[in-house]
Parts: sequence; structure tokens; C-alpha cells
Amino acid sequence: MGILEGKRILVTGVLTDASIGFAVAKIAQEEGAQVVLTGFGRLSLVERIAKRLPQPAPVLELDVQNTEHLDTLASRVGEHVDGLDGVVHSIGFAPQTALGGNFLNTTWEDVATALHISTFSYKSLAVACLPLMKEGGSVVGLDFDASKAWPVYDWMGVAKAGLESANRYLARDLGKQGIRVNLVAAGPLRTMAAKSIPGFKEFEDSWPDKAPLGWDLSDTAPAARACVALMSDWFPATTGEILHVDGGVHAIGA
Repeated sequence: MGILEGKRILVTGVLTDASIGFAVAKIAQEEGAQVVLTGFGRLSLVERIAKRLPQPAPVLELDVQNTEHLDTLASRVGEHVDGLDGVVHSIGFAPQTALGGNFLNTTWEDVATALHISTFSYKSLAVACLPLMKEGGSVVGLDFDASKAWPVYDWMGVAKAGLESANRYLARDLGKQGIRVNLVAAGPLRTMAAKSIPGFKEFEDSWPDKAPLGWDLSDTAPAARACVALMSDWFPATTGEILHVDGGVHAIGA
């Protein structure tokens, strides 16, 4: 019996089979969960990717900037499962002008887009799923350590700092409903999202050498396993936490 046996899980942000979200969905199914996916944009691509899971999963459209999508999410998910025990927020985006060393020149409009999609949507998604989480559950978001100013990460780093703060406030407000809220701060991985960051190679070149445990830039399983563990019953009293899965880089000085 797996650690998610009988649980119902919503995983957002699956783009390709290299996505952390895909790895979460795969491991969650292997651990006994029933999984529903959401995608944005090229849904046909996400539907093809979903067929590569151990069990094909339904795919729903979700644009976190679309109020109608959020307002109808619970009813649409409810067509496939009778409730939710876990929700994975694997969503982030910043315009190119907000990345790559352009911090001082980025316009508010582009910053607002980054904050809306990468930060505010964490709260939006959690609230949208509340009608399906009447018996409590777990919300897990994907993070990148925001305690430092990283090269080229710029306004996405600011958005992740906001995500970490939102995580604490959501933990405060949802705890009374038995809902745990935690983040997994993964090291850099060669996902589609990472490839869109100008200068990402700076992370690729340095991270494996800095990590005490080493770091495989292509292996999404460690971060995904952490997400699955946080959605299981093994962390019943953990909320508002940031679990680093980065080979240990966060703990090491220059």
C-alpha cells in the first residue's frame, strides 16, 4: 500500500514529462493516488503527456489569471473525483523583461504579471479548491530559495519571496480547516520553465559543485517525492514550512 493510497490529488502546471508536476503526478499514482491534472495553453500537448503516466489522468484547463476558470475549478474537478486531499501548485511565469539581469528596467506591468501568476495564484488556487477539501488536506507549492538575490532570476526571485510569505499566511488561515500548506524549494532543474530564463546556464554550471550531496539537473524525482511526502499522512503537524530539496546548497556559505 502506497503512502497516498485512496487520496485524490490535483496537480497543476504540467507542461512536459520533464516537468516537476509530471513527476509528482507519476509518483502520486504509484503511491496509490487518483490524479487530476490542469494545463494552460496547449492542452492537447498536456493530454498527450498525461497518457504517459502509469494511469491516464483527466486534464482540465486552468489559467490562474482567468476568474471564470478559478470560479468553476471545483465543479470541474468534481466531475472526476468526489473531493481533494492534496493540491500541487506548480505554476510560475515572468515575462522575459523581468529576468536576465534587467531588474532595474522592468516595468510594473511585467512585474505585476510575474506576481499575479507566480505568487497571487497560490492563494487563488487554494481558495478555488476549498469546496473540495472539507475534510482537510495538503497544499504544496514549488519554490526556489528566495532568501538570496540570485544571478538573472530578478523579479521571479521577488515573486518567490512573495510566495514564501503567502505560504505562511495561507498556513495561518487554512489550519483551522485542517489544511496544511507547505513549499518545496527545489534546486535548478532543466524544465521548460527553467529553459526560458536567460542566463540559466549560470545555475547549471555552479550548482552541482556547490551541493554537498551533488545535484542532478535532470532528475525531478527528489523534488517530486518531497511533494508526495508532504501530501501524505506522514507530516500531520507540519505547515507553513519550506522544505529544501537542492542537494544542500541553501545551507552552504560562499
